[in-house]
Amino acid sequence: MQIVVLFTFLSGILFSFCLAKPAKSYTNKYDNVNIDEILNSDRLLKNYMNCLLDKGRCTPDGAELKKNLPEALEDDCSKCSEYQRNRGAKALKYLIEHKRSYYDQLERKYDPERKYRKRYEASFKREGINL
Repeated sequence: MQIVVLFTFLSGILFSFCLAKPAKSYTNKYDNVNIDEILNSDRLLKNYMNCLLDKGRCTPDGAELKKNLPEALEDDCSKCSEYQRNRGAKALKYLIEHKRSYYDQLERKYDPERKYRKRYEASFKREGINL
């Protein structure tokens, strides 16, 4: 049930600032999940992180996120809604400011060459996100 929260949080991590209109959209089935509840719960956040980092089991929504994340990173989150991008930006900023080790682990797994970081660094700075 919480896939969109984490999906938007991670797909938006690197692509929340891309405003391309999606040709096909990711599901909005989980858009009603309270992202603040996830980000402020060490237990929930850790469970999602373990799933994404291959350190633990995935819930069905976590598995969906894990499946879609590489594509979202590669195609500038073109299938994300603006709402999902905004939630992703919020999650990105939270991870960088409050859970930096989580962000670093995700970056090592999903952007080991830092090509996405380089691609979106200027967008991050405009949004006040300092990597």
